[in-house]
Amino acid sequence: MSAMLQLPLVVTAQVDLVLVLVSLLALWTRLSRLSYPNAVVFDERVFFIDDNGPPLDHMILALGAYLGGFDGNFVWNRIGAEYPSSVSVWSLRVLPALCGALCVPLVYLLTLELRFSHLSALGAAVLLLLGETLIVQSRFMLLESVLIFLVLLAFFSYLRFHNAPTSSWFHYVWLLLSGVSCAAAVGVKYMGLFSYLLLLGVAFLHAWNLIGDQSLNVCVQCVCRVVCLLVVPVLLYVFWFYLHLSLLNRSGPHDQLMSSAFQASLQGGLSRITQGQPLEVAYGSQVTLRSSASQLIPCWLHSHKENYPVRYENGRGSSHQQQVTCYPFKDVNNWWIIKHPGRQELVVDTPPRPVRHGDVIQLVHAMTSRFLNSHDVAAPMSPHAQEVSGYVDFNVSMLAQNLWKVDISNRKVESEVWKTILSEVRLVHVNTSAVLKLSGVSLPDWGFRQLEVVAEKLFKAHGSSLGWNVEEHRYGTSQEPKDGEAELHFPTHIDVDRKISFWAKFLELQWKMLTVKQEESEHKYSSAPLEWITMETNIAYWLHATTNAQIHLIGNPVSWGVANLSLLAYQLLAAVYMLRRRRGFKDLPDAVWDQFVCLGCVCVGGWSVNFVPFLLMEKTLFLYHYLPALCYLYLLSPALLEHTHTHLLSSVTHRRALCVCVSSVLLSVFLSYRTFCLLTYGSPELSANQLRELRWRDTWDILDRRH
Repeated sequence: MSAMLQLPLVVTAQVDLVLVLVSLLALWTRLSRLSYPNAVVFDERVFFIDDNGPPLDHMILALGAYLGGFDGNFVWNRIGAEYPSSVSVWSLRVLPALCGALCVPLVYLLTLELRFSHLSALGAAVLLLLGETLIVQSRFMLLESVLIFLVLLAFFSYLRFHNAPTSSWFHYVWLLLSGVSCAAAVGVKYMGLFSYLLLLGVAFLHAWNLIGDQSLNVCVQCVCRVVCLLVVPVLLYVFWFYLHLSLLNRSGPHDQLMSSAFQASLQGGLSRITQGQPLEVAYGSQVTLRSSASQLIPCWLHSHKENYPVRYENGRGSSHQQQVTCYPFKDVNNWWIIKHPGRQELVVDTPPRPVRHGDVIQLVHAMTSRFLNSHDVAAPMSPHAQEVSGYVDFNVSMLAQNLWKVDISNRKVESEVWKTILSEVRLVHVNTSAVLKLSGVSLPDWGFRQLEVVAEKLFKAHGSSLGWNVEEHRYGTSQEPKDGEAELHFPTHIDVDRKISFWAKFLELQWKMLTVKQEESEHKYSSAPLEWITMETNIAYWLHATTNAQIHLIGNPVSWGVANLSLLAYQLLAAVYMLRRRRGFKDLPDAVWDQFVCLGCVCVGGWSVNFVPFLLMEKTLFLYHYLPALCYLYLLSPALLEHTHTHLLSSVTHRRALCVCVSSVLLSVFLSYRTFCLLTYGSPELSANQLRELRWRDTWDILDRRH
C-alpha cells in the first residue's frame, strides 16, 4: 500500500491566460449593469407560439425568470414600460447575456480547432468582444446570442472530436455534445437548422474520407456519427416540445391559433366551456361550428336576421335570402341545430342517435330557424363560388336546397361517429356537390365586415379552408323555439375524456409554425438583407423618457468593414487557388490546402447559410438577423490574415507591413468601440453635438429628443 502511495501528490495544470482574460472581459462587457435600463427594450416579449419556431428559446428565458422569482405579473405590451420593483430584471436577462459572453472564448477555441495560431484566435475573440451589435443583442431578453452560442459550440465540439486521436472512446463525448448543441440550436430558432445542415455536410465529407482508411472500423465510426448527429438531435427536438407542452398546460394568449381539440386539452380557456359536453354529435344536437382554416383569428359559422342585398355594387343580383357568414367572436347567433331530414323534431332522442360519416343532415339556425342553404347563385365576393344562405321562401320558384352530407376527414376505422372537437368535418352540398368553406374575404358594410362563407366545387377548393369542427355542443331537449333559445345558455353535462395525444399536439404545432404567418406590417426599423452588409441601418432599442440617453443596435464600422473584406478576399483567393490547381499548380501543401478548405466550409459556408435564406424570405427583417452570419466572418478574418502572412508573403518587409496594418486595424476597432459604447450601454446622457458626431451615416436614425 505504501508503495502505491507516493508523496508528495502533484497536480500539473496548463492554463491559457489569454483565454481566461478574454473570457473575463466578455463577462464584463455583457453582464455589467445588466439591469439598466429598467424598462422593456425593443423586442423583449413573451410568446406561446410565434413564427420564430420551436419553444426552447422561450423556455430558456422562462428559466431565468423562474430563478429570479418572477411571478408572471407583468405584461410585455409596450416598449419602454418600466419594470416594477418586484421583477428581477437581471435574472430575466442573465442567460442571454451569459451565452453572449461565452461566445468570445468559444470563438477563440474554435479558431484553434481549425488549426490556426493562438494569435489568430485572439484576433477573432477581440472582434467578437468589441462588436457593439453582439454586446447589445446579448444584454436583453433576445435570442440571437443564445443561437450563436449553440451553433459555435456545435462546430467547436465536432472539430474537437474530429481532431482528437481515434484511439480513445472519450472523444465521442465531443461528438455527442455537438449533436446536443445542434438540437438545441434548432430548438431555439429554425434558422439554426441551416447551420446544423452545414455541420452534417462537413461530417459527411469527413466520414466519406474515412472509408478509405483500412485501419479503422468504418461501420462503428459511421454508426456513432449517425446516432450522435442524427438520432440524438431528432429525439431532443421532440423532447423540447414534450417539455414545453408538459409545462405549459394552461390556456394562454395565443391559443386561438390552435385547433379546438388542442385548446380543450389545456386547463382554463376553452376547456372551461367545453368541459362536460356530450362527445358524440346526435340528431337534435345544438352546436357551434368553427372553421379549421389557417387564420390568425378563428371564426364560427354564423347567421343573423339581415338578408343579402337585392343587388350588389357591381350590379349582380343575389337571392336576397338570409346572410350566412363566419364571425370571429363568440355569439348566440353562432348556434346551429343538427336536424334529420326525415323528421320534424329538433330534440335529441333517448338514447341519442349519433350522426355518422356519410349521413345527410340539415342545419337549422337556432335563433332564426332558417335552414343552411346553397344554390346556383354567385357568392357576393367570390362569384366563382356558390352563395350560402339561410333559406327564405319568397315564393319565386327558388326551392330549398338544404341537404348536406357529413364527410369526416379524420375519422378512424373503428369509429365513424361525428365527435365534438375531435372530428374535422366537410359539409358537402347534396344538390350541387359543392363543399361549405370559408373564403376568407371580408364582406362590405351590409355584411358587417364579417367573413364570407361560400360553397365551392371540391376540385376547386383548397383543403385547409374546407374543414369545420364542433366546438361547443349541447343536447337539445325542448321543441319550443323560446325554450330552445334558453337552452343555449345551459350546457348538458356528460363526463367524457377527450384528451389528445402528445404526438397529435406535436404534429399540430409543427404545422402551425410552418404555415401560420403573423400579419406583416411595415416597421420603422425593418431593413433589407443587402443593407446589413453595407451597414446602412440601425435600430433604436431604447430611448430615455426625458433625456437623450439611448441604446442603439449599431455595428462597429471598422470590424464590420474588415469582415466584408475578408469574405471577398477569401472568395477571390479560393478561386485563384482552384484555377491554378486545375492547371496542375499546387501552391499549397495538401495539409495547408485542407486547412484552407475547412476554413471556407465553416466560415464562408456558415455566413452563406445564415444570410442567403433571408434574401428569399417575405417577412419583416431586422439588422439583428444578420448577427449569426457576421460571427462567422469575425472568425474568418484573423485566420485569413494568418494564411496570408504565412503562405503568401515571403518578404520580411511585407510581413512587417502586414503586422503594422493589422495592429492599426485592431486599434481602430477598439477606438470605434469606445466611440459607440455610449449607444451600446445607454449612458451617460448625450448632448445634441454628441448625437450628431455619432451619426456617421445619413441613414442612421439617431434621435435628439430635445428638438
